[in-house]
Amino acid sequence: MSKASDNITILGIETSCDETAAAIITRLSDGSSNIRSNVVLSQLQDHAPYGGVVPEIAARAHLSNLDTIIERAMKAARVNWDQLDAIAATAGPGLIGGLLVGTMTARAIAHARRRPFIAINHLEGHALTPRLTNAIAFPYLTLLVSGGH
Repeated sequence: MSKASDNITILGIETSCDETAAAIITRLSDGSSNIRSNVVLSQLQDHAPYGGVVPEIAARAHLSNLDTIIERAMKAARVNWDQLDAIAATAGPGLIGGLLVGTMTARAIAHARRRPFIAINHLEGHALTPRLTNAIAFPYLTLLVSGGH
């Protein structure tokens, strides 16, 4: 768990479509956020021959790459498992195969490390992301256009 009592460090996992991603973010006691790492692996080349995302190929690529992406995010952030306060993953909407890979991996880590699992709504994540790097107060207006939603 985080050393500073009011800081919260979270591993976030994203597998809702055709990018495998993991990030480490620390929410500081003053309310600001520190994006400590953000590792993204694109599957663009895997899907290019088909003219679009193939859900089964996407899910298999997530399964093949997620462990390595998480390891790279942890290393880049210079954190170990004991420093994480929670594990989060995109739980939907998205391609079901990819979502299953990400959420089951996150749930397994959370269970093994005795940390809470946080299910993240993909669209809410997009809408709230600007608050990670800017002091935006509620209420605020956003235009969200994402994939096939």
